[in-house]
Amino acid sequence: MSMIRYRRGAALAGALALALTLGACSSGKPAPGTGGGTGTGKKSDGPMSIAYLQKQGDQEYFVSEAAGARKKADELGVKLTVVNLGNDASKTITEVKSAIAQKNAGIVIVVPESAVGPQVAAEAKKAGIPLLTSDDQVCVSGPKPAACDKSDLVARVGFSGTQMGGEVGKRAAAEFTKAGWSPADTRIVYAWKQDTTVCTDRINGAKAAWKEAGAPEVQTIELGTDNTPAGAQAKVEATVTAHQGVAHWVVMGCNDENVSGGVKGLNNAGVKGADIVGVGLGAYLACKDWQAGADNGMKAALYIPGDEVGKLAVQAMYDKLKNGKEFAPEAFAPTRMVDAGTWRDAGFGCK
Repeated sequence: MSMIRYRRGAALAGALALALTLGACSSGKPAPGTGGGTGTGKKSDGPMSIAYLQKQGDQEYFVSEAAGARKKADELGVKLTVVNLGNDASKTITEVKSAIAQKNAGIVIVVPESAVGPQVAAEAKKAGIPLLTSDDQVCVSGPKPAACDKSDLVARVGFSGTQMGGEVGKRAAAEFTKAGWSPADTRIVYAWKQDTTVCTDRINGAKAAWKEAGAPEVQTIELGTDNTPAGAQAKVEATVTAHQGVAHWVVMGCNDENVSGGVKGLNNAGVKGADIVGVGLGAYLACKDWQAGADNGMKAALYIPGDEVGKLAVQAMYDKLKNGKEFAPEAFAPTRMVDAGTWRDAGFGCK
């Protein structure tokens, strides 16, 4: 009889445990990690890990950005993983999936090309984690952010491309006017990766600012590059060969790489620094010329502190995960125009 009582008691205990389990499952509470958009924005009370995926991670600007991100992560007690995507779109998707599989609470990304943006956003949404873009814009619904509805743009931390380009164009116009060159024997070179939205924004800003500054109309040459010094140099050297009668050159581009490469291409083709107005965007390559005392035609550059962008991105992601604070649609870091006489005053090192 005692054995029968024992079996009946065990059965009742099992039934009670099953009932409690079913009751918990039907409580109506959502499973952790679900939600709409590109992330839940739910508060996280434990230690968090964030993945920072960057295109061209060995480029000076992005090296600085990663350093700023790491510094802020250390301050906040966040585990930060930085990954260099290079220019590889397929690697981008692989690394996004890897970041999700490694249980990162959020992803900050600089996409190699805007076309991969929708898939990146879809992966983050499927995993239910926040996605924040750094520098370059991403559209959820299409490959071209410029043609995207604002409601479909992923939140971004970086700089205003139009405003930055405007500062470059304004300074280039001032340098051209000071030089006293004739528009007839001058050419303006715009060099940039033409499928990158933020680059196009910068170039358009530069063009508009040139006109607004009252500078005369000068024939322009638009060069599609890969945003590297070598790429810009090769394109500009070929351009000089095809325009032998041009005496003076103005060079503007998406970044310091394009302008530095363009200036070097002109130098290699026999154009002296006195006949060049190069206005960079970044100042991290321009400062090397100034530091060396080179008179190669790099007249000025807009200093864009990549480390500040990295700090802003990590802080924004931390606030989202820890406190449920929504991302601002766009958050911008400050910029400053510098030249050979003022760059040291800006307080950045030149490596």
